[in-house]
Amino acid sequence: MKKSHELDMTCGSLLPKMLAFAVPVILSGLLQLLFNAADLVVVGRFAGSDALAQVGATSAITRLIVNLFVGMSVGANVVMAHFFGAKDAEGISDAVHTTMLFSLLGGLVIGVAGFVLAPTLLRLMGTPPDILDGAVLYMRIILIGAPITCIYNYGAASLRAVGDTRRPLYFLTAAGVLNVVLNLFFVIVLHMAVAGVALATVLSQALSMVLVVRALMTTDADYKLVPGKLRIHGQILARLLRIGVPAGIQSCLFSISNVVVQSALNTFGSVTISGVTAANSVEGFMFCAVDAFNHAATAAISQNMGAKNYDRVRLVVRTSTALVVAVSLILSAVFLLLRSALVSIYASDPAVIAAGAEKLLISMPIYFFGGLMNMMAGVNRGLGYSMLPTAISLLGACVFRLLWIWTVFAWTPTFFMLYVSYPISWILTTAAHYISYFVIRQRAFEKNDALLAAKG
Repeated sequence: MKKSHELDMTCGSLLPKMLAFAVPVILSGLLQLLFNAADLVVVGRFAGSDALAQVGATSAITRLIVNLFVGMSVGANVVMAHFFGAKDAEGISDAVHTTMLFSLLGGLVIGVAGFVLAPTLLRLMGTPPDILDGAVLYMRIILIGAPITCIYNYGAASLRAVGDTRRPLYFLTAAGVLNVVLNLFFVIVLHMAVAGVALATVLSQALSMVLVVRALMTTDADYKLVPGKLRIHGQILARLLRIGVPAGIQSCLFSISNVVVQSALNTFGSVTISGVTAANSVEGFMFCAVDAFNHAATAAISQNMGAKNYDRVRLVVRTSTALVVAVSLILSAVFLLLRSALVSIYASDPAVIAAGAEKLLISMPIYFFGGLMNMMAGVNRGLGYSMLPTAISLLGACVFRLLWIWTVFAWTPTFFMLYVSYPISWILTTAAHYISYFVIRQRAFEKNDALLAAKG
């Protein structure tokens, strides 16, 4: 029997269901970005541009550490959605208990490792000495909360796998309000600067984690979380890792290339770092809007693979492509028109605003390729192929950007030459993902038939 929070995308009109899935994901992503945006606005306005640079200098390396395990939540989403589409109640229960225990253990590992290695990693990135101490402090506090981040993301992935995207939105709304209040209190009242915004982020994420765990524990659906049943089911973990590890590695590899870019950016000084930090926060709002269709496509394809609805799988790809392009073009036009005004929300220094506006001018015109790149990687994972999109992303985005920095940027070390590598890599990687989809599609359907036949 279908539960009120579930969304079955194996039947009925697809477009309304894709939108019903994606809109709460978009809003959830916006709220998560507001965590960072609130950090940056408060610290930039009330603690100064040096404090803003301290926060910004940690972003690439922090994402590198956290994204390895959080990116693996894609595996949890695909496995859960496949069981949901196949109406396999036992598989759903085993998957949620394996997923949540794994998220706790993984979060503890990256939290401890990141806390110990923070100073070394930031020095290796060439973080300017004048902002190093504050950057280390911010990074360590954020990484103390890594178990919280992992548990929330894996729990939310489990809910989204069955089409429940509304409750993660509600949880993040509550956490977002708390984050803003704590930011203002810690920075303005207690004068804690970067430590205050980091602590506010961790505490607010703790609230969202508690709420998502409570939702899993109090439901009467097949994905009910029972603490006494927490254990690692070998076959479930193997499937989760087979899909999730490549996805986590891809997130990690993107972060590695971003670390190299951040190291190159550090050579331009703290003013430019501040501008790009603000621009990246603005760009993040664009990303979450288009990336929601990546999550919707992955869940829809995984559900329909479980139900063996292969014509509907093809329809999901066509619908998702149209949605990504349409939303990207509309938002790109708005962001380009308002680029200086948007950056000025974060800082008042004209040089900082100019640097941030230039960054947006480079990335926004063809941002839809970035959205399609992520969406098609999710499509191929939903088909059961995870190493292939990871390899394509590694070569088309990460390796390309590194080679670009070591060659073209080294020959012409300008700000434009640094960041134009992003849109070029999006185009190349998107083309490769679409080609691979058409090559592997029929083979994926045949492998899925064999998998379901063996289980039945």
